[in-house]
Amino acid sequence: MFAMGFMDSNAKHQERPLALSIAGSDSGGGAGIQADLKTFTANGVYGATAITCVTAQNPGGVTAVQAMPAEFVEAQIQQVNAYFPVRVVKTGMLLNADIVSVVAAFLRSHRVLPVVVDPVMVATSGSVLLEEEAIEAMTTELLPLASLITPNLDEAAVLLGWNPDSSEKMEKAAVELMERFGTAVLLKGGHLSGSVLTDWLVSPNGFKRGFNQRRLPEINTHGSGCTLASAIASQVALGRSIEQSVELGLAYLQAAMERPVRVNGTPWIGH
Repeated sequence: MFAMGFMDSNAKHQERPLALSIAGSDSGGGAGIQADLKTFTANGVYGATAITCVTAQNPGGVTAVQAMPAEFVEAQIQQVNAYFPVRVVKTGMLLNADIVSVVAAFLRSHRVLPVVVDPVMVATSGSVLLEEEAIEAMTTELLPLASLITPNLDEAAVLLGWNPDSSEKMEKAAVELMERFGTAVLLKGGHLSGSVLTDWLVSPNGFKRGFNQRRLPEINTHGSGCTLASAIASQVALGRSIEQSVELGLAYLQAAMERPVRVNGTPWIGH
């Protein structure tokens, strides 16, 4: 387990809050459900899952995707919710419009639940992870229900219809997304070049802040978006505000990249 002070080692008998991840499975273990569960555990949160699809992939790309039937995704969500007191929902790869719709229907009926939406659309390798017809369902049904959305620059370009391709445009893009969907937005700047990357957080309550992180080019960043969204969701489950959760989530990701694990000769994000 990756430890950096987020989980109290003396608190093993304490009640843990539960986070529900609704996302796809990554056979390579670095992203998706697998990354979410590792991150929840490292942050002292119990993770439950509703698997939306199974992928055949490794960090180099995705070769096959098998979607779960939407009613089966719904059944997983309902079974978790029937037994556990869910404290936060985190969504990742939803793949198609039917799955987006059943997830949105559940969240509409449980509006008290905080929701962190990672609007997964395209993998770092270039593989498409959200069908085109599902984009409208996500923008009209799911994103307005979110407490926080965490798009990267490519996803922001799809949602906005224009490309925030510079650090100067990022703040404007984050504000526009916040106003469009009525939710807090963490716009991630990792796809821009430079030794320092900036992520912008804006909230409907007027909060606005740019977070600067040191780029670590030697680290394989596959799964970094999943890890970040799950780290933020963990902190929300622990009772912290969105702003506090984002700050701690970013700190967790940076520390995990500074203390990587080595698999097949490659430094990976540590947990």
